[in-house]
Amino acid sequence: MTTMTDSSVREFKMPDVGEGLTEAEILKWYVEPGDTVTDGQVVCEVETAKAAVELPIPYDGVVRALHFPEGSTVDVGTSIIAVGVGDGAAAAAEPVQEAVADTPATTGAEEPKPEGRQPVLVGYGVSTSSTRRRPRKGAKDPAAAQDASAAIQAEMNGHGPSAPAAPAAGDRPLAKPPVRKLAKDLGVDLATVVPSGPDGVITREDVHAAVAPAPGEAPGAAPAAVAPAPSPAAPASYDTARETRVPVKGVRRATAAAMVGSAFTAPHVTEFVTVDVTRTMKLVEELKQDKEYTGLRVNPLLLISKALLVAIRRNPEVNASWDEAAQEIVVKHYVNLGIAAATPRGLIVPNIKDAQAQTLPQLAGSLGELVSTAREGRTSPAAMQGGTVTITNVGVFGVDTGTPILNPGESAILAVGAIKLQPWVHKGKVKPRQVTTLALSFDHRLVDGELGSKVLADVAAVLEQPKRLISWA
Repeated sequence: MTTMTDSSVREFKMPDVGEGLTEAEILKWYVEPGDTVTDGQVVCEVETAKAAVELPIPYDGVVRALHFPEGSTVDVGTSIIAVGVGDGAAAAAEPVQEAVADTPATTGAEEPKPEGRQPVLVGYGVSTSSTRRRPRKGAKDPAAAQDASAAIQAEMNGHGPSAPAAPAAGDRPLAKPPVRKLAKDLGVDLATVVPSGPDGVITREDVHAAVAPAPGEAPGAAPAAVAPAPSPAAPASYDTARETRVPVKGVRRATAAAMVGSAFTAPHVTEFVTVDVTRTMKLVEELKQDKEYTGLRVNPLLLISKALLVAIRRNPEVNASWDEAAQEIVVKHYVNLGIAAATPRGLIVPNIKDAQAQTLPQLAGSLGELVSTAREGRTSPAAMQGGTVTITNVGVFGVDTGTPILNPGESAILAVGAIKLQPWVHKGKVKPRQVTTLALSFDHRLVDGELGSKVLADVAAVLEQPKRLISWA
């Protein structure tokens, strides 16, 4: 790594974007040596063990050097970019080849850099200020832009082509990092995608439209993880005619380490119960028609979440953690309810803070926000910390149930299987009923069989007779 000693050059160091994380991987650079940057402009996207985050530069100047190529894992506190400020801004930019000479070679071919980025950390909201753009290379000439504007206006008036055109050759397709990652996973070339977003920005829907449509998604389900296709940008050593090797990094590496640590640290016990949830399904349909839930996500997961919260209130000792250093069981008087979500970046478990204090409509709003944020790749590191119990909805994949592994530091995880119409003895007669199987895994160091059984039985009882949400409140 090249060291800058000029007093007019500022070194921007990798910040701790994940509340205690020690490293992050540089996914994408949005600037290059010689570019002018302004205070608050996003210069790169990094991925921690928990989420993808965009990094804004905190001062004005000219980029002198990028110290690491894309794909590099950098320790927190290490300088990643040099920016000339004041007198240093006028100095010639240092070639990027020299700046990265001592770092590993990049693992992928350079991709077009998106424009119109807003200075915001992913997951922390977008500022209301107008978008700042860097000058586009190979942009259309004014006449072409005027023709394009006229075509768009004609379409708005009911004339002309019925769909926007794909980006012209030489133009850089505009897309946010999560959309670029989705396109890469699906093997879609963004240059061939027709954009539908503002200012020609490619959306997730545009990428999905470029491939064969997927089957409909079950209500309340998190999006299924997409199996990564062999990337044309991957080095030849990773791709052969008979197999593909994918480097373990980012969310996948963190998930693997956490699951191994959990499985071999906490003694897992899993119990199962099959339950008639016909009344719960009817209540879901009734709530969808209730004006109080207009615009909210109402699905079985909402009532399953509430049922688990009721079970925890009746059995508070299950909401605990094991403190190995102090040799203590720490009982939590709050519930940070985790919801396992499969995303293109891998499995993440964001949680709803103080879920026990939320009304049913409030919980519906929180679940809706959690799912949509995860789908868009905007889940913040803070949203994935401090969970106490978790729900994983494996039923969305048509699976009856499973034996879930505890999220590290938590005492229990509830797996919900597919809800299916099955023959069931109801009031002395065999009738078709909506039935599902629940599985509760718990840490046997602090939750014994009796306590775990009571919690699972209470969840099942609420789902069988949802009026207990009132009588047990």
